[in-house]
Amino acid sequence: MLDLRTLNDLFLRAASKGDTTVVLTQAADHSWHPISSAQLYARVLAFAKALESWGIKKGDRVALISENRWEWAVTDFAALAIGAVGVPLFPTLTAEQTTYMLNDSGARIVVVSSKDQYEKLASIQNKTPGIERVVVMDVGEFPGAESFSSLLADAEKDLARDAAFDAKLAEAKPEDLATIVYTSGTTGEPKGVMLTHNNIAQNINYTVEFIDFNPSDSCISFLPLSHITARILDYEMYANGCVLAYVSRLDRLPPAMQTVKPTILVAVPRVFERIRHSAETKSLASPVKAKIFAWAIGEGKKHRETVLAGKTPASPLWKLANKLVFSKIKDAFGGRVRLYISGGAPLGLDNANWFAAANIRILEGYGLTETSPVIGLNHPTYNRIGSIGKALTNIVVRFADDGELEVKGPSVFQGYWNKPEATKEVFTEDGFFKTGDIGHCDDDGFIFITDRKKELIKLSAGKFIAPSFVEGKLKASNLVGNVALLGDKRKFVSALISPNFANLALAAKQQGTELPSDRKAALESPTAQSLYKAVIADVNSTLAPFEKIKKYRVVVDEWTPESGELTPSMKLKRRVINDKYKDVINDIYSVDAE
Repeated sequence: MLDLRTLNDLFLRAASKGDTTVVLTQAADHSWHPISSAQLYARVLAFAKALESWGIKKGDRVALISENRWEWAVTDFAALAIGAVGVPLFPTLTAEQTTYMLNDSGARIVVVSSKDQYEKLASIQNKTPGIERVVVMDVGEFPGAESFSSLLADAEKDLARDAAFDAKLAEAKPEDLATIVYTSGTTGEPKGVMLTHNNIAQNINYTVEFIDFNPSDSCISFLPLSHITARILDYEMYANGCVLAYVSRLDRLPPAMQTVKPTILVAVPRVFERIRHSAETKSLASPVKAKIFAWAIGEGKKHRETVLAGKTPASPLWKLANKLVFSKIKDAFGGRVRLYISGGAPLGLDNANWFAAANIRILEGYGLTETSPVIGLNHPTYNRIGSIGKALTNIVVRFADDGELEVKGPSVFQGYWNKPEATKEVFTEDGFFKTGDIGHCDDDGFIFITDRKKELIKLSAGKFIAPSFVEGKLKASNLVGNVALLGDKRKFVSALISPNFANLALAAKQQGTELPSDRKAALESPTAQSLYKAVIADVNSTLAPFEKIKKYRVVVDEWTPESGELTPSMKLKRRVINDKYKDVINDIYSVDAE
């Protein structure tokens, strides 16, 4: 187990390895370049000096609006080094959302990645009077802003350690505030979660009991660093001497996997779903390929338990299936991944079982921003499909009478910034944090999460339905990009489906139909309607009578964070969806329909 007291301890571990490569960064031509431990130290030192020269002191807030790149880490470590508080904001936020968070946090400095982010800040300059200085990572002309590269121009002329800076790093205390992380705001106003050095350090210290990192490991940082899950992973990699490769855009992830060939992959379920759908789609290229693929997955299902136990099946037929099919699926992840971890949302039993059948064991974990974030994680040796594993050994868990998971431990946050009443609401009288998630624990200590407490659907007849359970079944189809289940206070369950048009066109082609290029016309075609009808029928066959989807609509929009239906961490914004499609929903639940 690690024994970190502060995040500055973590930085010193990462910065004490001399010429050892700790970071890979991608240039404009997509080539990869190493950053050594000594170079990282020098860059953090230079930026910390710049912050201090601008009067930034302990407790001041430094906002960061950027995609994943090495400058993000340098800014974060530099702010922490001088006692400042990092405030990471998603670059996909609107100007209005950004304004609220900058003003609420009281940030004095904002570090942004690009021209787009610079222009967004410029558009709200009159609404954010507390911002004293803006720093831009990209090279270019940005009037009134500081150049990140210029500030670091002389950083590496001397790679020697700086005694005064090291002493400054040592001044940090475990109880010092390290960061304010704003929740995605799926409901209501975003809240700033206050996490101390100790909160995050303790989570890192105890997570390594579940993940066996070693210096030969490498990982791609692609999940948004404004999300605490991505940030904790990067910290883990730095703390354990692994190599971290930054990818700033999701479309660069597939080629990056082929070049970097990571050994550890931590992703949200959507990434795994895309790999699965891609494999299934490629298998449809010819009848022979489809037959071999279906046979291989069927053979894999027979030996799924052996794979989940971390062993290699001895069956000759399984070995043939592995060579012909499973190894090709693994190649999509780079071919070297030894540890697959899923978090951020439920993976779903269907996906977990499918990947296990394909010789890919995905260990599911769970946590919240307010818990720094990891609460539970499946272990390579002891794991259970469908669960989020066992709780970290420094976390106490219990379930309230209504099934809500409550937790207590050193990684539980200090409260919501500027929101004492909201803070009070989420803690019990004896100090347990109310997660808002419904679940249970089995006799062996494995925790199962069924849904968000506030998202449970209660039909007018009184029956409760966990929407994410049914949604997960629907998303197992590669025709479904996303889906929102409806039915609260209604007589029956319905669904809004956001399609995957690329897979829809391919499936139609397999049936000899060329769909129109116009999306609305494509969805109205008999072939498309038949395909989605089959998806609903297939899922309904696995559901209890009161859970079955009576009516559904396939909308023309593909939901993304940019279009507003999803948060930056890919969670449904149910209020936004309900408002955007209120006429469609009203039609579903018209008197005639009910």
